[in-house]
Amino acid sequence: KKKKKKKTGAAAVAEQKSAPKMSKAKQLLLQKQKEQQELEERIKREEEERKRQQEEELKRIEEEERLAEEARQRKKEKEKEKRERLRAEGKLLTAKQKQQKALAEQKLAQMRAMGLEVPTTAGEGAAPKKPVKYEKKKKSKKEQTGAQGGEAVAAKPQATPEAEKTEAVPEPEPTPEPQPEPEPVVADAWDAWDKSSDEEGEAGAEDAQGTKADKPDAEAVTTGDAKADAKAKQEAEKRIQSRREQAEKKRSQEQLRSPIVAVLGHVDTGKTKLLDKIRRGNVQEGEAGGITQQIGATYFPKEEIVKQTAKVDKQNSTRKSKKAAGNLDVNVPGLLIIDTPGHESFSNLRSRGSSLCDIAILVVDIMHGLEPQTIESIELLRSKKTPFVVALNKIDRCNEWNPNPNAAVLSTLAKQKPHTKSDFEERATMVKTQFAERGINAALYWENPDERSYVNVVPTSAITGEGVPDLLYLIISLTQKRLAHRIAFSEELEATVLEVKVVPGLGTTIDIILAQGSLREGETIVLCGLDGPIVTTIRSLLMPQPMKELRVKNAYVHFKEISAANGIKIAADGLAKAVAGTPLLVAKSQDEVECLMEEQEERLEATLSAIHTEQQGVSVQASTLGSLEALLEFLKQSKIPVSTINIGPIHKKDVTKTSIQLEKDRKYAVILAFDVATDRDAQAMADDLGIRIFTADIIYHLFDAFTQYLEDLKAELREKYKNIATFPCRMKLLPDCVFNARDPIVVGVRVEAGILKPGAPICVGTKQNVLLGRVSTLEFDNNAVESAKKGQEVCIKIEATGGEKKAFGRHFDADDVLITKISRESIDACKKYFRDDLSKEDWKLMVQLKKHFNIL
Repeated sequence: KKKKKKKTGAAAVAEQKSAPKMSKAKQLLLQKQKEQQELEERIKREEEERKRQQEEELKRIEEEERLAEEARQRKKEKEKEKRERLRAEGKLLTAKQKQQKALAEQKLAQMRAMGLEVPTTAGEGAAPKKPVKYEKKKKSKKEQTGAQGGEAVAAKPQATPEAEKTEAVPEPEPTPEPQPEPEPVVADAWDAWDKSSDEEGEAGAEDAQGTKADKPDAEAVTTGDAKADAKAKQEAEKRIQSRREQAEKKRSQEQLRSPIVAVLGHVDTGKTKLLDKIRRGNVQEGEAGGITQQIGATYFPKEEIVKQTAKVDKQNSTRKSKKAAGNLDVNVPGLLIIDTPGHESFSNLRSRGSSLCDIAILVVDIMHGLEPQTIESIELLRSKKTPFVVALNKIDRCNEWNPNPNAAVLSTLAKQKPHTKSDFEERATMVKTQFAERGINAALYWENPDERSYVNVVPTSAITGEGVPDLLYLIISLTQKRLAHRIAFSEELEATVLEVKVVPGLGTTIDIILAQGSLREGETIVLCGLDGPIVTTIRSLLMPQPMKELRVKNAYVHFKEISAANGIKIAADGLAKAVAGTPLLVAKSQDEVECLMEEQEERLEATLSAIHTEQQGVSVQASTLGSLEALLEFLKQSKIPVSTINIGPIHKKDVTKTSIQLEKDRKYAVILAFDVATDRDAQAMADDLGIRIFTADIIYHLFDAFTQYLEDLKAELREKYKNIATFPCRMKLLPDCVFNARDPIVVGVRVEAGILKPGAPICVGTKQNVLLGRVSTLEFDNNAVESAKKGQEVCIKIEATGGEKKAFGRHFDADDVLITKISRESIDACKKYFRDDLSKEDWKLMVQLKKHFNIL
């Protein structure tokens, strides 16, 4: 019995020892769960606090912007009221009138200094009125009359004898303030308004009563002014229309302007290199990556054209052909050639160049024929009905080509070997066939049977200069012979904004193409702007030296007046938001400004429809508006929204605007900067906030960097949310494939719908959604696989995640249907990061499971 009691006591002690061990394990587990829960709650609270702070910051910024906008509107309204008041008072003067009035006043002052008697202007009628008022009200103060009467006389030393007699009577004054002096010349309309406003604020009860008495007259004056303004506007419109009609009537083919020629073609066909050969420059090698990314213009003077075409004249004189012509008489003052980018992203600049030109040069690589951007350029020229000549470039790459620098093409072809000629003819025929497939007849220019129905093809080499004289000869010949009516000079201005760019030392400038008319320094111009029409005065008219590219920084030449056709850089105030591709208008007088502003507003609506921003998106900055448009077009095609746009370097304010995207969508907290510098403080601020700034000098490098960033970010987020995102799946057990009935459960299943992946939580859909665990591995034919789709049979291992361990035969059997357990979080993760991985059928199953689990 004692032994049994000892054994029983030992067993009890063992049980007592084992009992606390189990409770400690549970306590540790509960403690870990509690710590995890507290950690999650703390993270959630911090996230909510961060979001709240960001929302407050966003609201603050929006409120500041709203208040600033209201202040701007109030300022505009106040300025408008000032202008209307000054117009009614006759004090609203133009700059020319101010200058004339200042000169007149200066002359009067000189005459007074010489002792001449000069009558006063504005103060003469106003001075006697107030003494009469004061005399009625303050007759008792006789002791002040003598002194103040003397002051009145002293204020008018140049008065006439009749005036002196009337002023000899003593007149009282109400205050010690001096009598109103003759009104000075209004140096500035705004100063005059402020002065009159101050005087009104200091006026006494008499002025207040006078104002009340004059109210009906003021209303009548306002109505009369409105009618007068309407009449003036109609007269201005008639004057503008009449001026345009008169300029059209005066046009004569005897006075020709420089033809405008656009160079179009695919990237890397040698467009800029061809122009470099003509202007003997090296623009192409100075460009980033050797490709053109901005639209530019070059002026070729008449002397250079005569010199180049003389080689073709000599060639024609030696030819025994009916088509051999004499020397070409160059009647135009020169050629203005517009160079456009060939990269696919710059379709906007190609379109702009083709819209401005009289004739175009389509550059085609003889080695590759018609390429995508070449075809796009053909369609652009067709849509605008612009005649063009084909430059069949890179003939020096034909088999064993013998170069003959800067020679006419026929003379150099005659020196080639037979097999070289054969190679050239074969490639030229291929290009002509490709044109024929596009519905265009093409022929070598010396074999052209009919210039009206066949496009001229000129073989050229941008490296050796061969064929360049022929190209210039043909352009001049065709424009003078067939486009004389189009290039006849007109006095009516026709100018288009080519680019908007920031130039150190000049500020924001615009490059324009002056197609007709003349521009003068100091003229008032009206342009389209992103926030409305821009009215400004030309500060400087600048042009590069002849044979120099407008877009490349040069020593610009300053002009007082420039006539068409030319590429001009204009420096003026308020050009930062000018819209490229829109016309530039000149107001000859003040009343024409409003008419031209309305005309520009109509154009602006159509132009701005292509440039729009959203609240959630990336920030874009570029050196020119043309580059900005190219970036926006790329982002539009990639379905990437844009929140802010700007031209010029990146500053801290740009980073601050972009930081708003951190709380909306992290992937949009980036700045895409093309060909602009980043301020050091702005870069430091971006690094602190976690904002990426992508900069590049070549536009497609910027595209590649941003595309790679999006892919990397997507992969990172997919990796982060892969355990949260549960794909929908429905599967059936294979009865004879239960390899382990207890945890871990190993069974064979057939996927009936959806996708099954490792990590998916599995539950029994037919038995109140009993959770079995998570899929740890999938195998097919003894090999691990990443996923299983509809119709596949795989072996899966299900491991319990905690709580009661489930077993086959007790909690489920072979007749049950297994499904993946989805949640609201998993659905959202699939939508954001795995949308493309699921088919339409998979999303339908997702909807069914959503209803099954009663997920809102």
